[in-house]
Amino acid sequence: MWLAFAFLSAALLGFYDVSKKHALRENAVIPILFLNTLFCSVIFLPLAPQTPFGGWEVQRYILLKSCIVLSSWLLGYIGIKHLPITIVGPINATRPVMVLIGALIIFGERLNLWQWTGVMLAILSFFMLSRSGKKEGIDFSHNRWILCTVGAAILGAISGLYDKYLMASEGGLGLPRLTVQCWYNFYQMGMMGVMAMVLWWPKRKESTPFQWCWSILFISIFLSLADYVYFYSLSLDGALISVVSMVRRSSVLVSFMLGALLFHEKNLRSKALDLLLVLLSMFLLWLGS
Repeated sequence: MWLAFAFLSAALLGFYDVSKKHALRENAVIPILFLNTLFCSVIFLPLAPQTPFGGWEVQRYILLKSCIVLSSWLLGYIGIKHLPITIVGPINATRPVMVLIGALIIFGERLNLWQWTGVMLAILSFFMLSRSGKKEGIDFSHNRWILCTVGAAILGAISGLYDKYLMASEGGLGLPRLTVQCWYNFYQMGMMGVMAMVLWWPKRKESTPFQWCWSILFISIFLSLADYVYFYSLSLDGALISVVSMVRRSSVLVSFMLGALLFHEKNLRSKALDLLLVLLSMFLLWLGS
């Protein structure tokens, strides 16, 4: 059952990525990200009284998670605004590889042959994706939007490792999942509110204008549902965090297909091969686990 919820979370994440791409076209990044954090906070507000607060001893760890996630989101929003979603998706799908490498460095874990093969395939897929990007005038080594997307993926991987520490009952803090999910949204809303008032509002007439569209609301709805189902799947007996994390990255299949259908992006055949290598690398990582 937990695996079914993991796949449901992956599908919802795919719709979340497509909603982001649609909302950010010719639109300002900061107000959209603020509205996303605002709507997510409203969605989880009724659940907040049911979760233990824990005081500063607990909240300081959640505040740190908020900073990590918000930094990842900000870079990710900027990247997906300026890049084809059929390039952004495969880059984001390499997060399980980054998590595995992080666990190797931080926790001293050792990789077996299957896992090393998966890591090598992921690196190869990234190289091939850069060649596909060059056909559209995108230089992976010098393009700032690519750097933003890669930075977002790295921070997302760090957040995944940190989640393990926050909610693990053995070797971690063992925090309730709803406490983490509710309060990190509230902190993000506050930080984005300050950023919007200080950085965007005074110069809003000099930069890309903000325009409301309903896909902005769908960003928050799909993200909140995807995260809720994700945390719920982890709470079920027998759930494996390594498998759930990799299944979640299969969201790239949804975003890739809808991106091709809705945004009419180019070079889909070569990008599909890159995507296949990413998915194969995740399968090998799962097999080695």
